[in-house]
Amino acid sequence: MLFRSSLVVHWLSPGAGRIGTVAKGARRPKSPFRGKLDLFHLAEFSFRRSRRSELHTLCEVVLTESFPNLRTDVDLLDCLARATKLLTRSTEEQTPLRAEFDLMLELVRRLNGGGAGEFWLSVFEVKFLASQGQEPDWAKAKLDPGTRAVAAKMAAADWADLARLRPSAVQLRRLAGFLDPFLRPHVGPIKPFAHRAD
Repeated sequence: MLFRSSLVVHWLSPGAGRIGTVAKGARRPKSPFRGKLDLFHLAEFSFRRSRRSELHTLCEVVLTESFPNLRTDVDLLDCLARATKLLTRSTEEQTPLRAEFDLMLELVRRLNGGGAGEFWLSVFEVKFLASQGQEPDWAKAKLDPGTRAVAAKMAAADWADLARLRPSAVQLRRLAGFLDPFLRPHVGPIKPFAHRAD
């Protein structure tokens, strides 16, 4: 039974994978969970497994990193929602997801640091497909040479090196269109990338 004072909290962890928990009494003013549970917080936590449900009981949370800039930009939250949808629909619950956890955490940190959302989302998608064994053969991809080079760089380089990569809006749009059939089975049609002139 859930109470109005409780919160359902979904976690992504490297060792335990995706886990659903109930934070009992989290809405109460004096709850030990107060201020520690929010979207895309990084925390250490413990829980007690349920024998009757896939929702386990959250016991303790130690907040280690928060990402306040994400709460002021709807476009960045939309990017994270799309990445979360891909991850959720492509993986099983309570299965170790070490590579996927690292990818998601890096995406959150890059977006919180002011990175271009659509660019970093594309990096995440390319690297996520590789982690699932579904990476396209970029040498044979039906893309122009410049976009093909951008995609291959996204797949091979680390995130720090990719911060210096400067693809054009056209290249990102073409890459998104190319990735669509690979992502569609998991997340449905990907909305087209619309470039904004700032």
